[in-house]
Amino acid sequence: MPDITPFLWFDRQAEAAAEFYVAVFPNSKITGRVRRTEAVPVDAGPVLTVSFELDGQRCTALNGGPHVALNQAFSFVVPCKDQAEIDYYWRALAADGGAPGRCGWLTDRFGLSWQIVPKALADLLAGAGADRVIAAILTMTKLDLAQLEAAANGS
Repeated sequence: MPDITPFLWFDRQAEAAAEFYVAVFPNSKITGRVRRTEAVPVDAGPVLTVSFELDGQRCTALNGGPHVALNQAFSFVVPCKDQAEIDYYWRALAADGGAPGRCGWLTDRFGLSWQIVPKALADLLAGAGADRVIAAILTMTKLDLAQLEAAANGS
């Protein structure tokens, strides 16, 4: 199977977004930049694309102009090992103009949607208390792992 790389369209913020994301996620880096030339009809800044890796996941960001905007139809899911990790990614990605959503979703300051969820969520949703877990999720903004576990256990 070929490598699949998310390709994210930004107005003029591709480079700033990529630099922000690699600062948030460990083991991440910018891997390349393509400079805009006069042949590119959109004046979206000096950088056309930025290639980067988020802990091994390759991504590309494009300065494509204002014609297309990011929305919640695409999101990155960040499975977290514990509440401390959930809190870290939630705080980091929502910083400086990001917006919390419902059920563990947020939109960062660049308009990209993220789902910050516990790794244990699939197991919690597969158990006998799945309906209680879903009901608990629907009341939350940032997910609270202890509350989800309590819901799964019926307490």
